[in-house]
Amino acid sequence: MKPAAYHSRAMTRPDVRHFLEALARAMPDPRSELDFIDPYTLLIAVVLSAQTTDAAVNRVTETLFQEAATPAAMVKLGVEGTARHIRTLGLWQGKARNVVELSRQLLERHGGEVPRDRAALEALPGVGRKTANVVLNVAFGENTLAVDTHIFRLGNRTGIAPGKTPLEVEMALLERVPAEFLRNAHHWLILHGRYICKARMPECWRCVGVEWCRYRDKTAAPVPVRKRQPA
Repeated sequence: MKPAAYHSRAMTRPDVRHFLEALARAMPDPRSELDFIDPYTLLIAVVLSAQTTDAAVNRVTETLFQEAATPAAMVKLGVEGTARHIRTLGLWQGKARNVVELSRQLLERHGGEVPRDRAALEALPGVGRKTANVVLNVAFGENTLAVDTHIFRLGNRTGIAPGKTPLEVEMALLERVPAEFLRNAHHWLILHGRYICKARMPECWRCVGVEWCRYRDKTAAPVPVRKRQPA
């Protein structure tokens, strides 16, 4: 991730609160857009989501989880069997190997359960800090913030949490987001970045938090094209 939008000044702490309150009103019950059954299937879905969309992951896990929704079933399915389901995803060869190997390690080291521990999660193949944060937040209700490309962009563009790296943005968010908002902030920010504060053209005219955003080049609503009347 490049800090291409690293030019907005930081929001004040009161403005951070106002911005998040606006997102909370717009999205009172935010949820992950990945389909999953339990912590294990969530972990697999997040590993598969690297460099691809949630919608694409949901299409492949629909059949994958019918055949292998437990670590034992995934190990039995094997790399080739897993690959058969996920070939439409980017980096599918490596993802298939990681999914099977992390399932084997869950069985051998954790009794087949997904650990509620960052270090143990990050020790699994294909699991980095962002994936661990998603699992800890969504599956276990921890106050973690997974900084993906959307949140990295939004943190810098809006000024809610400027930073030159994803880790800097994450640390800034943890410091600046009020405690009562930490549980849902990940979902509010990622969904806002995905659908409103888009990479190429943010839809500022639709933003519920535009009043507090520090982005200098705010966009206006497109002017409707009038249809020519027949002569």
